[in-house]
Amino acid sequence: MQNRHYLFFLKIWGSAPPALNDGSPPVLYEWLGYAKCCHNIFPDPSLARFLCAELTRGYFLEHNEAKYTERRERVYTCMRIPRELEKLMIFGFFLCLDAFLYVFTLLPLRVLLALLHLFTLPCCGLRGSLLLQPAQVCDILKGLIMVLCYSMMHYVDYSMMYHLIRGQSVIKLYIIYNMLEVADRLFSSFGQDILDALYWTATEPKERKRDSIGVIPHFIMAVFYVFLHAILIMVQASTLNVAFNSHNKSLLTIMMSNNFVEIKGSVFKKFEKNNLFQMSNSDIKERFTNYVLLLIVCLRNMEQFSWNPDHLWVLLPDVFMVIASEIAVDIIKHAFITKFNEIPADVYSEYRASLAFDLVSSRQKNACTDYSDSVARRMGFIPLPLAVLLIRVVMSSVNVQGALSYSCLLLFYLGMVTLKVLNSIVLLGKSCVYVKRANMEDKLFERPSTAAPGKTPSDPSGDPWSERSPSSPSCTSITAQPTPTASPTLRPETVPPPPTTPAKEEGMEGTELKHRTPKKDLLDVDRFTICGNRID
Repeated sequence: MQNRHYLFFLKIWGSAPPALNDGSPPVLYEWLGYAKCCHNIFPDPSLARFLCAELTRGYFLEHNEAKYTERRERVYTCMRIPRELEKLMIFGFFLCLDAFLYVFTLLPLRVLLALLHLFTLPCCGLRGSLLLQPAQVCDILKGLIMVLCYSMMHYVDYSMMYHLIRGQSVIKLYIIYNMLEVADRLFSSFGQDILDALYWTATEPKERKRDSIGVIPHFIMAVFYVFLHAILIMVQASTLNVAFNSHNKSLLTIMMSNNFVEIKGSVFKKFEKNNLFQMSNSDIKERFTNYVLLLIVCLRNMEQFSWNPDHLWVLLPDVFMVIASEIAVDIIKHAFITKFNEIPADVYSEYRASLAFDLVSSRQKNACTDYSDSVARRMGFIPLPLAVLLIRVVMSSVNVQGALSYSCLLLFYLGMVTLKVLNSIVLLGKSCVYVKRANMEDKLFERPSTAAPGKTPSDPSGDPWSERSPSSPSCTSITAQPTPTASPTLRPETVPPPPTTPAKEEGMEGTELKHRTPKKDLLDVDRFTICGNRID
């Protein structure tokens, strides 16, 4: 210890230290060295000299140019986030609107065509052909689910639910609303699996080995899911309606402040590009659902006030306040997430191109799925429960009687069909532009892997029907029933792998460990779920 202080003194003063008494501490050498340093910096240790140095000293930012340039780019990125985010949100909003309008406009017509085809085909004497195509079977199932759930919703009293919720305390309602948001996300994440299982079970080729529980159990599960999800959204709408009608607006303020609590739970976490894509899809779905809930609240309030237009102007400030808070929270949240994780603002253009790719690929001849189902898998937005609830609220709020009312209803339906067609045309044109701008046209014609997860196409334990010839399309057309082969596909003999040396085995093992958890592409992010399927 003493040698260290001795060398420090020798380095500063340039000579040996004076002889100190044996009782002097060794730290005294270091204090003398500090005194010499201060003497070199301030030869005239006066207060005026110190103040003059503080007022006139300078520094050069160009010596650290890279750091300050990076800081400036971060500021520019935060300034670009609102515009890029809102472009994505607007595009995603119209995607959800297109899938939502499809349930009211084209789905009933498709169901009627499928039923007409089902009843007229046997009369034509066409034997040996399929009665219904897979897409028509799915349309009929969707129509049956809608009719049954709407009939079951008649037994739910909206007014009784509203007064039951209104009798609760403010804090209890705040807790209930948060629980409903979590339950809605859980229902959305699992509901599309239930519907997909029903569609596949109903359209699965008969030649395949069936390992399902049957179409009827899957159909019952789907009906109960849509009904329970519609009840859940109805409770959400009732809670929001109570908040709007409260005298001091305290509950509405608390519910709006809950959006800002979301910032705390998001911005201080590590996010990759795929995780941010999932969050963006969730925000699009949440914003569209909130707009529909606000529409339901306005319809219920206007019905209670006998459709007095003056009451609408009373509701509009609160509606705009809720929408403004939602937009502000999304902008702040995404701005700080991109800042802390060093994600560029151009990533939102990639997200928009991925959503556009889903739309363009679903319009192809050999599409694997319907467009509305594709939106449900990507964003977690399932339009069936929300459509059932909206039909229930509209039919209970609007009294349709007489020929004039039915004429107005027909004109309204034709207007929705026109809006749906125009929206689809504009979205398809914009999507083609986004896909071309992102250089993703080649991926439209790529054949994705048809093997089951964890199995290769040549796996002996795999599914023989997953093997396809090189000339066959990768996905079965939704308008054509897949034709089974006359004989089972012959499998090539399994060739044993060549012997490997221990060094090669170690290399292969290292490669396997390295590629065990590959990073997923944006197009592989199949479904938003906040509780599972999180990409690490």
